[in-house]
Amino acid sequence: MKKNVGSDFDDFLRQEGMLEDVEALAVKRLVAYELGRAIEREGISKSRLAALMGTSRSQLNRLLDPENESVTLASLAKAAAALGKRLRISLEPRKAAGQGGEGVSPLRSGFPPR
Repeated sequence: MKKNVGSDFDDFLRQEGMLEDVEALAVKRLVAYELGRAIEREGISKSRLAALMGTSRSQLNRLLDPENESVTLASLAKAAAALGKRLRISLEPRKAAGQGGEGVSPLRSGFPPR
């Protein structure tokens, strides 16, 4: 079996035209995971958090659903504030195909797999 010397998973996804979609889903899963952990650490119920956010429990469940990609920055910021946190978003340089680069892909961010 031949190995692709010098390539990585990001290169494969890029070649298949899937990199952006896969990264977006990975980021959403990471956000849902982090929110879930914060809820557990704070010992707050979903109903209470929804009330603090001024939203419904079903809307909060959509926010916590790792498969639901239709999340707004406003709802993320409300959830963070209700948990005593702040939302931070950054743009990072993307590495060029086949080259090392800065930043960490959300696929390698260290959060547990599903």
